[in-house]
Amino acid sequence: MPPLAVRAHTATTALGHGREAQADALRTRRSGLRRNDFGDGATADARLETWIGRVEGVEAVRLPAGLAALDCRNNRLAWLALQQDGLMDAVAALRARHGAERVAVVIGTSTSSIGASEEAYTRLDGDAFPADLRQPLLHTPHSPGHFVQAATGLRGPCVTVATACSSSAKVFAQAARLIHAGVVDAALVGGIDTLCGSVLFGFNSLGLVSQRRCLPFDARRDGLNLGEAGGYAILERLAVGEDAPLRLCGYGESSDAHHMSTPHPEGLGARLCMGDALARAGLAADAIGYLNLHGTATPANDSVEAAAVAALFPATLHASSTKGWTGHTLGAAGIVESVFALLALERGLLPGMLGDADGGEAQPDPACGPQIRFGNAERPIRYAMNNSFGFGGNNCALVFGGAA
Repeated sequence: MPPLAVRAHTATTALGHGREAQADALRTRRSGLRRNDFGDGATADARLETWIGRVEGVEAVRLPAGLAALDCRNNRLAWLALQQDGLMDAVAALRARHGAERVAVVIGTSTSSIGASEEAYTRLDGDAFPADLRQPLLHTPHSPGHFVQAATGLRGPCVTVATACSSSAKVFAQAARLIHAGVVDAALVGGIDTLCGSVLFGFNSLGLVSQRRCLPFDARRDGLNLGEAGGYAILERLAVGEDAPLRLCGYGESSDAHHMSTPHPEGLGARLCMGDALARAGLAADAIGYLNLHGTATPANDSVEAAAVAALFPATLHASSTKGWTGHTLGAAGIVESVFALLALERGLLPGMLGDADGGEAQPDPACGPQIRFGNAERPIRYAMNNSFGFGGNNCALVFGGAA
């Protein structure tokens, strides 16, 4: 496919606000995970015994008057992330270049603003929602897309993608199709998901939540930690003859349709989407210098993904999961980990994986291939890939390119 320029990118996670906070934490191997303290007003014994990636400062965010009717935790995080790394200035420049109608908004989420719906039901006024939460769009999957469009003044096609944990990777693919079809000239893509009871207790009911800090691809792994995050990127058609410093070069999508919450045992969908992303980028597997794995630290996910990677890539590949830094940010994982891939291209920083909370040494799973790396590395690379896999076998892989 013709590549697209990545004009801006930012992420806000438990590691901090903006790209510099992410890069500093990755370089110094500082995790953002903390013991679960989510659920303001809840007693400690009512909370799950686990670790979470909670974003500082969300509760203090005050939305502008024109957006106040859309106030909820998810939209506060969306607004906080919009303020980082000069993104709003970049959006304004995009509007000036193309016109607001020629810029799409494509936002990924898993749970949308379901935390607001939880709050509305706990604060029922008789049989009605409380007045401040009687905003129908807040309680629909399209809440984040609607909010971001309102916050940015963009008036092109507006889509919210809700395909579980692949959501904000698939936004890149959807935006690329809109641009290549000539429907728009550029797109603001991103993802937002916040912690809420449905997420924490829902994943726990599936037996997927670990009581300790998660250990992706470690022989001792026993489950994931949940997190929250928001992030964005701007995609734009390249000018004639332009070689942008950062580019979206390819995407691949697949659907296992194997099981609601368990990956295909042979990693069929994972292999298909990675292969398609490479094909669209016109690259051989050995061109990829860094692969950010989905790597949730659940026993089934990691072993299947590692096998799929080993079947496609040479042993020289540096592949890792960064969920030990941020937790699994669900519908925001795709954008956050795409930003990490872009940081690898910009700075030559290839993160490994974090050990346990007590500072113990990693115990690599011998069933996983040589591509799986636990230590950081620093070297220039030209291409990076990001994997994001969701429930139901909904898979997406992205290939990004850096400076020649």
